[in-house]
Amino acid sequence: MNNGPPRIFDRGAYRARRARAAHLDGDIFLAQEAAGPIAERLSAINRRFGRGLDLHSRARVFPALQPFAESWVRTGFAWDEPSVIADDEGLPFAEASFDVVTSVLSLHAVNDLPGTLVQIRRVLKPDGVFIAALFGGETLRELRLACAAAEAQVQGGASPRVAPFGDVRELGGLLSRAGFALPVADVERLVVRYRDLARLFSDLRALGETNVLAARRANFISRRMVEALGSEYAARFADADGKLAASFDIVFLTGWAPHESQQTPLRPGSARARLADALGTKEQPAGEKPTP
Repeated sequence: MNNGPPRIFDRGAYRARRARAAHLDGDIFLAQEAAGPIAERLSAINRRFGRGLDLHSRARVFPALQPFAESWVRTGFAWDEPSVIADDEGLPFAEASFDVVTSVLSLHAVNDLPGTLVQIRRVLKPDGVFIAALFGGETLRELRLACAAAEAQVQGGASPRVAPFGDVRELGGLLSRAGFALPVADVERLVVRYRDLARLFSDLRALGETNVLAARRANFISRRMVEALGSEYAARFADADGKLAASFDIVFLTGWAPHESQQTPLRPGSARARLADALGTKEQPAGEKPTP
């Protein structure tokens, strides 16, 4: 009996999509939009790290991260010319090996994200930091809804076309469960307007982020389905100029390997001053009505 994590993504297909994307040399502005805020967060730490680990960030965006550590190990697939060819779901590194770990738009496609976060926490040195960007929330909600409506119309039922994405609060909770200190999860929404669906699909192919769901249908989309999808998308999500909106929620995760120098919450009841005194008000016991 298999008690491992559910197989949501076909990792072999994901490798193939990323391989094709690496040779397309297409527009990867979404990855660049994600790498920029990670660089800003590293810059705000005001510390140059010794040894860094970058997990599967595309080679064209890695230069934005490179100045923040003295040396780097990069994992990835062979065509990205990484230091180590490895999968995000199995990191072949010793405990406490790195001062900083980064990842730009790859962790949303792992089957065992909780397990991967535990591994990342393990390879960080005490007071090391992990910063990543991944698709989450309502990413491609328009495409998901239009696909479901088009398939219901053409085929009488829907099949998996768009991957499920984690909610920002759930992802923040995973950081805590993995043992990170000072966990922070925040989201930035980018709404891109396309002249047609072909351009949206082109951008997804350039990133290697087309459908790799394990339960996807193996057959090609029929012409009738393509026409129905275009009609549904335009009817639901076109603006006054006919442009089609596509939402991308980029979730940023930040967590630290625990260290005694880090701030910790005060114990309940350890405060030395009362809030009522600081506010200049009278403290009212719970359950009692205030005096007029």
